[in-house]
Amino acid sequence: MDLFITLAIILIIVIIIIVSNIKFVPQANAMVIERLGAYRETWGVGPHVKVPIIDRIAKKVPLKEQVVDFPPQPVITKDNVTMQIDTVVYFQITDPKLYAYGVENPILAIENLTATTLRNVIGDLELDETLTSRETINTKLRATLDEATDPWGIKVNRVELKNIIPPRAIQEAMEKQMKAEREKRESILIAEGHKKSTILDAEGNKEKAILDAEAEKQAAILRAEAEKQAAILRAEATKEATVKEAEGKATAILKIQEATADGLKMIKESEPDEQVIKLKSLEAFTKAADGKATKIIIPSEIQGLAGLAKSVVEVSKDEKSAK
Repeated sequence: MDLFITLAIILIIVIIIIVSNIKFVPQANAMVIERLGAYRETWGVGPHVKVPIIDRIAKKVPLKEQVVDFPPQPVITKDNVTMQIDTVVYFQITDPKLYAYGVENPILAIENLTATTLRNVIGDLELDETLTSRETINTKLRATLDEATDPWGIKVNRVELKNIIPPRAIQEAMEKQMKAEREKRESILIAEGHKKSTILDAEGNKEKAILDAEAEKQAAILRAEAEKQAAILRAEATKEATVKEAEGKATAILKIQEATADGLKMIKESEPDEQVIKLKSLEAFTKAADGKATKIIIPSEIQGLAGLAKSVVEVSKDEKSAK
């Protein structure tokens, strides 16, 4: 019975030891294993079993990209201006063994390396170049740090200048300069606005004058066309009136001639005797005189007829007086 209990206890201890030595490496992590103080292997993701007492986990290494924000570092530019610059480094561990045995404190080593590299890069630049060449500085820092950290199993992906803090006097001078630049740009914009406004006004007046001239020209053309049409119509009306008047006169003459011809024809057909002809001649002379002629020569042929007519008139007057 005692033996059975002893074996059971031993079995339980063995199971506990085995279970405690089963290790699971999570995603994006690695474990550096040492055996009897020497590097043995690197465990990747998944379950692993280490030998009790002999093996040990020397270092747990995260493989995800890490970000380290370093405090501001004093640097001096080429034109002897001291400023504060703080940087942000993005790095990733690519070799857990080199990371575990390459350097004692990798983060501190990267910080110091960043500070010295930053001083070297800024020392070759003047103040204005430093403030306007962030991308160039970032590229130089990343290349230098990436090369220097390769033996440590670290890859530097990106380096960013978070803040560039010049001295207070420089900041005030820069603010004044920026204010002057803004006022200058404002004055330029106002002048440009006035200039464009003046140009637009002039162009508007020019276009208005052109349009007024075009309108006056069109009006003059239309008036001339109207006067021309009116003159043409008046001439055509005068022409038509003259033609109508001439046609009327021609028709009247024709009618008179026709009436005269008809009268002569009727006279001819009636065959008047000599006395009637003389009487008609006397009537014609009477109309010719019409009380206006002072002297009338009467042919001898109708003198007797005139005396006869006078006698008839006298007899008529006597009869009227007797009545």
